[in-house]
Amino acid sequence: MQTNFIIQLGNKSQVPILSFSATSPSLSSIRSPYFFRGALNDSSQVCAITAIIKAFGWREAVPIYVDNQYGEAMIPSLTDALQAIDTRVPYRSVISPLATDDQIEKELYKLFTLQTRVFILHMLPSLGSRIFEKANEIGLMNKGCVWIMTDVMTNLLRTLEPSVIDSMQGVIGVRPHVPKTKALENFRVRWKRNFLQENPSIVDVELNIFGLLAYDATRALAEAVEKAGITSFGFDKTNVSRNATDLEAFGISQNGPKLLQALSSTRFKGLTGDYIFVDGQLQSSAFEIINVNNGARGIGFWTPEKGLTQKLSSNSTTKSKLKPIIWPGDSTSDPKGWEVPTNEKKLRIGVPVKKGFSYFVNVTIDPKTQEPTSVTGFCIDVFKAVIQELPYAVAYDFVPYGQPDGTSSGSYNDLIYQVFLGEFDAAVGDITILLNRSNYVDFTLPYTESGVSMIVPIKDSKKRNAWVFLQPLTWDLWVTSGCFFIFIGFVVWALEHRVNEDFRGPARHQVGTSFWFSFSTMVFSQRERVISNLARFVVIVWYFVVLVLTQSYTASLTSLLTVQQLQPTITDVKMLIKRGDNVGYQKGSFVLGILKQLGFDERKLVVYNSPEECHELFQKGSANGGIAAAFEEIPYGKLLVGQHCYKYTMVEPTFKTAGFGFAFPLHSPLVHDVSKAILSVTEGDKMKEIEDAWFKKHSSCPDASTVVSSRSLGLNSFWGLFLIAGIAAILALIIFLAVFVGQHRNVLRNSESSLLSRIRIFLRIFVSKDLSAHTFKDKGGIQVHSMGATEASPDSRYPASPSSYSQHAVSHFGFYGEQGTPRTEYGNSNHNPNSQAQAPPEIVSAVELTNPDQEIARSPQVVRENN
Repeated sequence: MQTNFIIQLGNKSQVPILSFSATSPSLSSIRSPYFFRGALNDSSQVCAITAIIKAFGWREAVPIYVDNQYGEAMIPSLTDALQAIDTRVPYRSVISPLATDDQIEKELYKLFTLQTRVFILHMLPSLGSRIFEKANEIGLMNKGCVWIMTDVMTNLLRTLEPSVIDSMQGVIGVRPHVPKTKALENFRVRWKRNFLQENPSIVDVELNIFGLLAYDATRALAEAVEKAGITSFGFDKTNVSRNATDLEAFGISQNGPKLLQALSSTRFKGLTGDYIFVDGQLQSSAFEIINVNNGARGIGFWTPEKGLTQKLSSNSTTKSKLKPIIWPGDSTSDPKGWEVPTNEKKLRIGVPVKKGFSYFVNVTIDPKTQEPTSVTGFCIDVFKAVIQELPYAVAYDFVPYGQPDGTSSGSYNDLIYQVFLGEFDAAVGDITILLNRSNYVDFTLPYTESGVSMIVPIKDSKKRNAWVFLQPLTWDLWVTSGCFFIFIGFVVWALEHRVNEDFRGPARHQVGTSFWFSFSTMVFSQRERVISNLARFVVIVWYFVVLVLTQSYTASLTSLLTVQQLQPTITDVKMLIKRGDNVGYQKGSFVLGILKQLGFDERKLVVYNSPEECHELFQKGSANGGIAAAFEEIPYGKLLVGQHCYKYTMVEPTFKTAGFGFAFPLHSPLVHDVSKAILSVTEGDKMKEIEDAWFKKHSSCPDASTVVSSRSLGLNSFWGLFLIAGIAAILALIIFLAVFVGQHRNVLRNSESSLLSRIRIFLRIFVSKDLSAHTFKDKGGIQVHSMGATEASPDSRYPASPSSYSQHAVSHFGFYGEQGTPRTEYGNSNHNPNSQAQAPPEIVSAVELTNPDQEIARSPQVVRENN
């Protein structure tokens, strides 16, 4: 107030006012152009204080300040800075500068009842020292408390009594950093020498920062006067009336504007650091953070550029922002910033009382004493597990929100509102996190699945009849399998019929044998042997395909015949509305609002209290006053489905909700820690143990949320196998044909016969026996020729080579004409027509007819026996 009065005089007379002790933010140079603040603004330390609070994660802080203009001026900027880091100010403690000890003690006891244990003290040492002594007496300086004092007390710490210092152990202080320079040390020595000469009775004296600021302010003024070249300080008189007061008669300084300009441009290296005015305000460069521990101990610094650091040097590599701190109560562990209000009082946890769904919350009340005897349930066990995960102990009592007769005292919204009013310190139970409820309380993170789902009955969708054996495979797989059986049969016949007696005989017999062989591989009961290596390769690959196919068919058919194919009776909400079916919802649930928004007629909405009642409504059916579907939150739905295995299922749509959560008062510091503990419980094995204890043992099926279904097997699952079998068969067929054509290429090259004749000869050779095969070598040494003649083999055990067969056949068909007359292409054209045609002795046809018992011996043509 004094400074503000002097500033007004300076403005009137245009005389610069330079102060080295006016720190109040309300003294603004913007409104007072002739005011120069040669000290730091109290608001400049706000960022350093909030940086400390943010570093330790404290969510609430209570400012304690003196009830005058000095104390109030900094609070708006402090509150804004705390809100910027998401730290709440639940209470402001204002203490009169004339307060008695009893008044101070009363106010401190009020602080003791709060959960917050972070206090910011802003007042002069005369009042602040009394606050610390009383706080130490009532227990507010014990372990878990945090005290941060502003620079006014930190700067004057050496002036306090030792008893006050003892009560301040563990306090953190903020003060402007004064760099240690040689000039400063020389000045302190000279000042102390002069002071002791004038005051020999005072020892151990130190000059505080206000003395240093006074010296720098005096130097700034002296330099400004020299710079402006001012030698006199005259005033111009103003025209005032005779009755004017002395203040009104103030004149205007003749050199004030010059001095104002000179001060604004003054810059030098002072005792406190760089002395620079910006808009009339002295600029700060850094703040020092101290810890009161048998004196002031520096623990770090704060700068606008770096924030909190242990050292000001730019090459600091320490990870910790501050040095180790000794907190109140000689504690070295960081305080959490809040406590249960008193050692005797426990948290009152409100618990809902209702009938039905007791697996989540179940409150048992003694009918005689009307007191709760037990509070159990899934939600209660989760809460207890979460509290155990907290790094500190929290005492609590469960308080049922109900009447003595066991009925509820109100809805869940009413319970939430009681937390808002302060009747409960928290609410625990199957409480869904909703937007309208979050306006009154703060919810923790959810600990259950979220969403509202529709529950409907299920039925077996498969009709079992005489043709059920066709259902395991789709029609395209049936067709593909049949085509491959035919194809593989043909390939095996093509590879085996020339060398294997099992695949010979009349045409119908060969066709039947080939198909019989192919289809009998399904049960691996074929009797025919496979002789050629190419056929064996094809059959081995086909065996693997058949094995996989038959095993898959067997498994699918077993599932169709033994497992129910359960499908929901209805999946569309719009169909429920269109048909006018009744739907159910739990009493007191917010689901009622969702059903109304979907467009359901209120007359079609049926309420139930328990899973048993819901099951009875389903059994009645919508036509008999029951329900066709129920809408429930997922945790309730799982319980209902689990209790009635394969009777109900949860289907879409799922309406999004946030799940169950614990409710605490707005801005409660417990919310953050409890949410972290919930994550610890849900991500570990503890949550599964709790769920199994309450839900799995009450389920009538292994997995109540699973509906077993089966599908027909399609071609998309087996096309790879068919591709492998097809490639193997085609490759074997190509190799066989290539070898066969190479062996009998002379037949095709013979230009003496027509193309049709050559093709017929080639096909006859293809369907005939391959007498050179090892399977026919033990048949004897006589070769039966196509003309009915015989020829002794050089080795009676082996027939002639296949190439000789083809040569004989070509010679035969090329030598005789169509009517049996000799042709002139071979031998002399002047040959005696009466003489027999002479064929080379090695040309003998050995072409076998289809019936091996009826050789070409029946042919009217005769071949000369080779003598």
